[in-house]
Amino acid sequence: MRTGEAPIIVEQRFTASVDAAWNAITDADEMRQWFFDNIPAFEPEVGFETQFTVTNEGRVFPHRWKVIEATPPEKIAYDWQYDDYAGDAVVTFELSAEGDGTRLKLTYTVLEDFSDDIPEFERESGLAGWRYFIQESLKAYVERDL
Repeated sequence: MRTGEAPIIVEQRFTASVDAAWNAITDADEMRQWFFDNIPAFEPEVGFETQFTVTNEGRVFPHRWKVIEATPPEKIAYDWQYDDYAGDAVVTFELSAEGDGTRLKLTYTVLEDFSDDIPEFERESGLAGWRYFIQESLKAYVERDL
């Protein structure tokens, strides 16, 4: 993705409380169940940093996240980079009560261009990935007991 492209925005409504959704997106034990199963730690506190590696089709992506905003239980944002690859982005999760459930709005904004020659960094790949994580995996996780 490039800085000139519009941010990726994915929204989803859950039949779950804001607190339940907040815990799912900020508690490392819960994040491992729907997001990345190897997140070593996560704290919804500004300045918290974590690192972990994801491998896809033989390519290794060392993720590096740093929390840059945290307003429990409404909003968390973190800087998202990969060691050994150019590019920088911010992912923001915003939660709001909606009827008997919760609306989540995810925004993925590129701050520094990612490489055009890596399929995982293409806009279509990012959009598909975020739709899967938010609209399928997270939704199934937070609504699992219904």
